[in-house]
Amino acid sequence: MSAITTSAEAERAIGDAADLIERLRGVIERETALVHAGEVRAAAALGPTKTELAGQLMAFGKRFKANAGFLLQSMPERCAALHRLQQAFGAVLQRNMIVLATAHAVSEGIVRRLSGDLARKASPQVYGASGRTTAPNPKHGRPLAVSRVS
Repeated sequence: MSAITTSAEAERAIGDAADLIERLRGVIERETALVHAGEVRAAAALGPTKTELAGQLMAFGKRFKANAGFLLQSMPERCAALHRLQQAFGAVLQRNMIVLATAHAVSEGIVRRLSGDLARKASPQVYGASGRTTAPNPKHGRPLAVSRVS
């Protein structure tokens, strides 16, 4: 992590960070759109790119934190613009997390319901003391296997 000591270095670093944020934003927006459209496999394929860009952004963040005083003093307008870009990026991340959490909850609900249906079909259909059928014992549930082959 090198120190930023000149205005030219500061300008280049801020420009590179802004470009990186925009690239990561594009990947995340694409992932959000794909998951929203049910294209989970295609969205998952973006994972390595997203991870790489996020790692680079973390490195930029550490470098900027170490050089914050010089950057704010030498380029206050550019730092403010970068901050606004970060805030817009935060909104994109928030939407992405909502879409991913919703997809996770829906898929978990489907798997739980399927597992429950399979457990009910595998259990003997008997009546309990109240005259109603008994629920299957969760301890005797069988594992559920999922095939990823289309």
